[in-house]
Amino acid sequence: MKRYAWIVVFHGEVVGRVGLEFPQEEGARTGFWHIDLRRSAWGHGIGRTAFALIESVARDEGRTVLQSWAEHPAAEGPQVAAPTGFGAIPEDHAARFFLASGNTLEQIVRVSALDLEGSRPHLENLLAAAEAAATGYRVVQWTLPTPDEFVDAFAWMKSRMVTDAPSAGLEFDEEVWDAARLRRYERDYLDAGRHLLVTAAQHVDTGELAAFNELVIGKDRAAATHQEDTLVVASHRGHRLGMLVKCAGLLAWHEVAPSSPRVITYNAEENRPMLSINEEIGFRAISYEGVWKKVLD
Repeated sequence: MKRYAWIVVFHGEVVGRVGLEFPQEEGARTGFWHIDLRRSAWGHGIGRTAFALIESVARDEGRTVLQSWAEHPAAEGPQVAAPTGFGAIPEDHAARFFLASGNTLEQIVRVSALDLEGSRPHLENLLAAAEAAATGYRVVQWTLPTPDEFVDAFAWMKSRMVTDAPSAGLEFDEEVWDAARLRRYERDYLDAGRHLLVTAAQHVDTGELAAFNELVIGKDRAAATHQEDTLVVASHRGHRLGMLVKCAGLLAWHEVAPSSPRVITYNAEENRPMLSINEEIGFRAISYEGVWKKVLD
């Protein structure tokens, strides 16, 4: 990933930041950006100027698609509906900026949280039911670095995240993951002092990894935990493997970070299979994000 970053200075005061990232796969067309400004800096054209810079750099890099995620707290009044038919966000300050800049809303992402306190009995019951349905599979777990025996299979599953997850009208360049890329990914976590637990389902007869889930926390083990990637390989779906790896991971997490109060996760609002699992586990929506896209001329 190639990254650009700027700070915004207004009347001698730092009032924001701008970021832009470009995947480096061959033939990549996309760029991902964000503009974060203090409320005191709104209304002075800073956002428009920053977005013009983003567009200029993207064109210089040969990119034709820009995409961004933004929080949209629930509010009364006019709403902007997602073209997927799942969810809407208020036409707030951020939404008006995106629309005025030529972006279109493509997807709604639900942000959900699970309170870990008292969750163990329910998770144990769900895990037992998932194990009964997942005949022929077993759970394997590891913390970084990934054991050598799983590196190639795990790298391949990571490569499927941008192609197999619901993406509405968004565009993602297909990623190529190998052992070297996986080790770079892991090094970023380890160097930052973050603890990541991978829970995977392995097909017993073939040894194939069929599903995985990631839980991660930073140096502060009493902070919130984040559930990152979760994937069930298409050829292994229908065996409750999503529920299996999520519950096994959450139960193990009680020992990893017993002071962490909750787990936060993100899912496309149209991803009903994964949302159904999360809801059954006990995750509840706490906010929503809009995912926006602009195709450059």
